[in-house]
Amino acid sequence: MTEPEGHFTRVLGNRDVIALAFGAMIGWGWVVLVGNWVNSAGSMGAMLAFLIGGIAVVFIGLTYAELAAAMALTGGEHGYSYRALGVDASFVCTWAIVLGYVSVVAFEAVALPTVLDHLIPGYQWGYLWTVAGWDVYLTWALVGMIGSVVMTWINIRGIQTAAIFQAVVTVLILIGGLFLMVGGVTLGDPVHLEPLFVDGAKGLMAVLIMTPFMFVGFDVIPQAAEEINLPYKQIGKLLIFSVVLAVFWYILIILACSLALDATALEASSLATADSASALFATPLAGKLIVLAGIGGILTSWNAFYIGGSRAIYALAHARMLPEWLGRLHPKYNTPVNAILLIGALSVAAPLFGRKAMVWLVDAGGLGIVVAYGMVAISFLVLRRREPDMPRPFLVPNGQFVGWAAVVLSAGLFVLYLPPSPAALVWPQEWAIAGGWAVVGAVLYLWARARHGAGESASIIDAELRAGHTDIDASRAGAATPAQ
Repeated sequence: MTEPEGHFTRVLGNRDVIALAFGAMIGWGWVVLVGNWVNSAGSMGAMLAFLIGGIAVVFIGLTYAELAAAMALTGGEHGYSYRALGVDASFVCTWAIVLGYVSVVAFEAVALPTVLDHLIPGYQWGYLWTVAGWDVYLTWALVGMIGSVVMTWINIRGIQTAAIFQAVVTVLILIGGLFLMVGGVTLGDPVHLEPLFVDGAKGLMAVLIMTPFMFVGFDVIPQAAEEINLPYKQIGKLLIFSVVLAVFWYILIILACSLALDATALEASSLATADSASALFATPLAGKLIVLAGIGGILTSWNAFYIGGSRAIYALAHARMLPEWLGRLHPKYNTPVNAILLIGALSVAAPLFGRKAMVWLVDAGGLGIVVAYGMVAISFLVLRRREPDMPRPFLVPNGQFVGWAAVVLSAGLFVLYLPPSPAALVWPQEWAIAGGWAVVGAVLYLWARARHGAGESASIIDAELRAGHTDIDASRAGAATPAQ
């Protein structure tokens, strides 16, 4: 029986945790979608939508914060849902979040060569094939594939290497974003804010349904909980702080672009943030800086979801819910090396399917994330009722209200994926991805159950909860001692 050969090391501090979560939440979307948001709802309408959406995500984040501080185990949702709902629910919840993480990793492998078009127009040559009407070129695909190899290498080299990379790139994003924000406030024209609202409630809802998916990434913090060298209460605080920081980021970016360009110019722009910076500072170099900041957003999201996805896969494999080889830790770098390699292989393959096919994958991945959010919220409520005396270093006030608000919000988001919602998954492509992922998960889980039984998985997770860490000897899990 193959066992982990390394041990997770607690090296992440306050700066690392904030960079990990905040960097995950501000990917490429703030660079390319601002114009769409303002055109759909108006300048104030778009900002209001992000304020409402941010408050809603905070409710979900609060349930995560309490559980992450109480059970600081690698895999996050894996432990929470097991303790509250059992082995089967633990697999469903964690497998669902893995779909979300892998989909983002795959998308970033496609976003990188797409963004490069704005810096090096016409670099595509070596036609390969066409997927869903999108022509795939060799040079275009190679950019994403090489980027995937580099990100895989960074993550194998250790959490500290990945954290340093995350912190440096996040600082560069902040410089670009603050450059645009300051320019908008000092050089922009308030007249450009008109119209403040477009299409009333309909316009507001059109932007609001996008906001939760702009904030996906705070949940990466619990995945790496065993590598955070901070008091457990601080983990919960930083998780909420990162969400609030992202809310302000999006609102201020919208404000800056609305001050820089009028509604007609925003509608005509294919890259509103870059065009806004160029207009504010009267030079195209300013726009190039924003594109570079956007590339930084791609890299931070890419890196963060490598971390989150690999830790979730490791947790399932260590608990004998997936093939055991995925639960191996690198003996030198203390990273879940095989889980990282699996995600890396999927990321390398992603550019070969073209840009449009990856949109299907991201949409289907969003459904997985919402399912996981709902199950975490339910777990929060169950544990509040069943284990009121469980140590909770970060105790959420008004827990019942927060928990039920998170459940209702998650259910509302889930409904958005169903017909006749305008955000419903596309048939048959996106439903095939979500359904195919569920089938693959069911096959792997039933195989693991037949080989090991639910009892072995339960005993391993029980031992992890007692010991306070997951990198224990699974073959002797029952011998683990309670954490001090």
